[in-house]
Amino acid sequence: MADMATHVITGAGSGIGAAVARRLHARGDDLVLHARDAGRAKELAAAFSGARTLVGDLADPDRLSWAFSHQSLPDRVDSLLHIAGVVDLGPVGELTPKTWHHQLNVNLVAPAELTRHFLPQLRTTRGHVVFVNSGAGLRASADWSAYAASKHGLKALADALRHEEHGNGVRVTSVYPGRTASPMQAKVHQQEGKEYDAAEWIDPESVATTILLALDLPRDAEVNDLTVRPGR
Repeated sequence: MADMATHVITGAGSGIGAAVARRLHARGDDLVLHARDAGRAKELAAAFSGARTLVGDLADPDRLSWAFSHQSLPDRVDSLLHIAGVVDLGPVGELTPKTWHHQLNVNLVAPAELTRHFLPQLRTTRGHVVFVNSGAGLRASADWSAYAASKHGLKALADALRHEEHGNGVRVTSVYPGRTASPMQAKVHQQEGKEYDAAEWIDPESVATTILLALDLPRDAEVNDLTVRPGR
């Protein structure tokens, strides 16, 4: 990755996204942090001095193009890091279309739309697209159908993009973390009716280390898929 690279990051407000943003910010890279609304953008700008923000609701991907047309997009993008995500558990017999659409929009359709917007810049820099997927993107369990479907779709998006953009020098990596200590994991435990202990799960910093490994790999190699599992 070039000196003073520019990274567009979703999900920088907490968990894995925040850990990645902190690491890149600390080494002096330029950050463009996605936020769902102006209030969240203000919080991110305060947390990461000098970072730019980009506002748009991932839950409404049909309006992302309109939202971006009223803002200044970065001229240079060295990496696009899709880290934001949502999860709502439930059996197939009880999940409503609203629940399905919400997870598919945020976890799959919005990353595709963001990628479409930034591909011209990524082609110019021979940049990198990283999709933070999930173990659920490789296998589905009871009550995880909608979330797993969105993540299986995200794997398909990454695989297709990798084949399409290889000739343009764009690298594409999917990262499949197991359960990671984060607000999302706390919500999952609540939905499962289980007690949450962050110490039992992967530290977001460990996942951030794997993401930076892929980003910083010399140009003679490309990491396609990384699976990260709890070590305890």
